[in-house]
Amino acid sequence: MAYVNVPKDLTKVKTKVALNLTKRQLICFSIAAAVGIPIYFLSKGTVGSSAAVLFMIGAMLPFFFLAMFERDGQPAEKILINILRFRLWPRVRPYKTENLYLYLEKEASQIADKTAKRPATAPARKRPAGKGK
Repeated sequence: MAYVNVPKDLTKVKTKVALNLTKRQLICFSIAAAVGIPIYFLSKGTVGSSAAVLFMIGAMLPFFFLAMFERDGQPAEKILINILRFRLWPRVRPYKTENLYLYLEKEASQIADKTAKRPATAPARKRPAGKGK
């Protein structure tokens, strides 16, 4: 009997277009080839074949990264945009809470200031023990 694995979360299943690749992967791999192959052929005569291959690989790696990397359902460019937005632009807090402990500390310091400004009272008289009125 045939057995087929069915994933539990069907939202993570991507539609394959050609060669078992998604549309996003096909586009990124095509751009990588369009950038890498001319770099190889243009640099092969001047730096040699091995170095030209390394230049080609270096030029193609960012496109492979964009095609394959995905975290929490977000592709790499969305993650990079979020990181840049977080680091470069100032954040505006929509709601700022009041620090209750700071409020209590201010109240305590005000009370301490008031008690420090009051004139000191005379200490109570000491009476011998055991004697009545």
